[in-house]
Amino acid sequence: MRGTFIVPQVNIFAGEGFEEVEESFFGFMVRDGEQKGRPFEPRTVRMKSELRGQGRVALPLVFRRDDDGRWSAKWLHLYLKGLSSDNRVEDNQISVAKVVRAVVEREQLTVRYLVDLVTGGDTVVRLLDGGPVPQEPVTYIGLERPEGLHPDSRVITLENLRDLIPG
Repeated sequence: MRGTFIVPQVNIFAGEGFEEVEESFFGFMVRDGEQKGRPFEPRTVRMKSELRGQGRVALPLVFRRDDDGRWSAKWLHLYLKGLSSDNRVEDNQISVAKVVRAVVEREQLTVRYLVDLVTGGDTVVRLLDGGPVPQEPVTYIGLERPEGLHPDSRVITLENLRDLIPG
């Protein structure tokens, strides 16, 4: 297998920056074998994003090949300072590799992790519509407190979700 990441770069070689031009976009197309080498076709554009950042080298997204060979994309919206002119991909290889690996390989903080951290293995209940309400105290996570929940239960809703973060 060749390569795990594809990192498109948009370099400003000369002229105004991303924030100075009226419009600047990045996007990607999905083509089948029949369309290979054909001119640009707007209907094949799958995603596009505006380029609006300081710096002269834009890293709009990264494509990553997973262990099973499938590709996924993650929007970055990162900008490197670059040079005032003559930016080239070859000049950015080391800094781009470091930045992209730091973003892509970082484990993200999840609500599940916070719940496990705060509850210390206590029973956590998420009721589905029409499900039975437990009679004993539990930690409940949902959009709003369900009727009939034991009064000693710990309830986490959108209003106090921040309470999951130890502090």
